[in-house]
Amino acid sequence: MFIPQFDTPIMLFCMKIPSAIMLWIVPLLLIPLCPANSNNSSNKNSQHGSCGYSPCFCAPGIPGIPGSPGPAGPAGTSGSPGNNGLEGPMGPRGVKGDEGPRGKQGLTGPKGGTGSTGPAGPLGSKGDAGPPGSQGTSGPKGASGSFARNWKQCVYKHMNDGRDSGLIKECIFKKTSDSTSLRVYWSGQLCICNCDNCCKRWYFTFNGAECSAPAAIDAIVYMRYGTGSRLKNLHRPRHVEGVCDKIHKGTVRVGFWVGNCSGYGSADAVTGWISVSRMFVEEIPPPQA
Repeated sequence: MFIPQFDTPIMLFCMKIPSAIMLWIVPLLLIPLCPANSNNSSNKNSQHGSCGYSPCFCAPGIPGIPGSPGPAGPAGTSGSPGNNGLEGPMGPRGVKGDEGPRGKQGLTGPKGGTGSTGPAGPLGSKGDAGPPGSQGTSGPKGASGSFARNWKQCVYKHMNDGRDSGLIKECIFKKTSDSTSLRVYWSGQLCICNCDNCCKRWYFTFNGAECSAPAAIDAIVYMRYGTGSRLKNLHRPRHVEGVCDKIHKGTVRVGFWVGNCSGYGSADAVTGWISVSRMFVEEIPPPQA
């Protein structure tokens, strides 16, 4: 197939114009060339033949096959950096990482304020006794305190003493002060019998002597009739009590005796009888003034 060769500038220009417009422009451009081409056609023949008797009757050829793409051009220069884009949303929380290595010892911080007092600790064990301290100065005289009780009782079970005179029983007592007094009493059965107009006396002694401050501590039992048809043998519980002053401190022998009444003769006396008798002794503060 004959492919026209277009080497003129006009044909190069025509190749840059769309085909629809070129169909109108190319014939107009070829009209002036017809005479020239007519003269040449008579003398020379193209290698591929002739398009006719006159070039005025030639039409454009079929467009050629597009060529293969040329090689890639050199890389362009890097553009200038763009502006920072908007901050994206926070991603999901990652898993906890492994514990890192222990850091170095930091600097000592400033001293903190005093903390509140903590709870009391447990009681410690008892320590060793310390050495005796020096004698302190005498303190002022204190107020009169109460007197501590000091007492004793002597008990006699199933006593049946038939003596008519003499010591019945004795109770030993420790007195702590010269200024105190002694309170004593006897509790038990006392009896006289088989006599008329008779009397017996029972009394206390302190270290063998009767009380003189303020006076003796005694009791009597008298009977008007008690013989013959009026025979009497009455056993009665008796209580003999009193307080004696001015007795020295130390050991005191407190005795209980029986004897005759003043102005009366002897009579039959009995002290205690199938029962319990007791003698009570107590040290008490001195009487008020």
